[in-house]
Amino acid sequence: MNEFLVAALYMFTPLDDFEAMRSPLKAYCEERDVRGSLLLAAEGINGTICGPEAGVREVLAHLRSDPRLAGLQHKEAWTHRHVFKRMKVRLKQEIVRLAVDGIDPNEIVGEYVKPEDWNALISDPDVVVIDTRNDYEFAFGTFERALNPKTQSFREFPDWVEGEDELQKKPKVAMFCTGGIRCEKATAWMLKNGFEEVYHLEGGILNYLEKVPEADSLWKGECFVFDDRVSVDHQLQPRWGEWVPEEARHIINEDTDYETTARSETENKV
Repeated sequence: MNEFLVAALYMFTPLDDFEAMRSPLKAYCEERDVRGSLLLAAEGINGTICGPEAGVREVLAHLRSDPRLAGLQHKEAWTHRHVFKRMKVRLKQEIVRLAVDGIDPNEIVGEYVKPEDWNALISDPDVVVIDTRNDYEFAFGTFERALNPKTQSFREFPDWVEGEDELQKKPKVAMFCTGGIRCEKATAWMLKNGFEEVYHLEGGILNYLEKVPEADSLWKGECFVFDDRVSVDHQLQPRWGEWVPEEARHIINEDTDYETTARSETENKV
């Protein structure tokens, strides 16, 4: 029986007092047996939490009680046990680390594409489809026709774009990532660097798997997630590492704290 709720969330919004938010938020989660990882920065919040349904919903309501986070959205999945070992609330320079000054998704961002419209877009031969995630995430699964930037860190993405010939040949770019947050910054960066038609999957892969029936899906494989589930299938059911591609074995073993390892190697390193 799936008794634990997993909620993935993020929001770009000014949080000038983010440092003061850390300890009270951590305590609020722990009092409700909610575990996971939340990142706080001056630009907003990002993370995933897991726990008993009532506790997770209380935490979400608590976050939204802050007027700056009233519009916070989240994506849900279910599991039969905790997928995190503890609750962590970290302070960061960015909630997703691109390390480029002046990139603000609240100022400029690509055009959102709903999951129901995504297949038509990425099937257009004039569209370049880009997986903005890292190489080992790509190895678990991706969309048909997607380019693999072969990055080990999100901070490598701008350099890859500048050196990718395929992007100079076609007028439209469609991008996707796990939950949508990396594309917020990636599309903002591309628009500021001369690309005119830039689209991204609203809510990311997780939203697509929830909304699009598997029979109609252009997704192939599994979706890597940053917790003990390791990856989820098309029904968002946890796989618990039953299958791990060779490219990801360097971060997966019996003693791995998946959240810490994966995030330390990817977008949240400071």
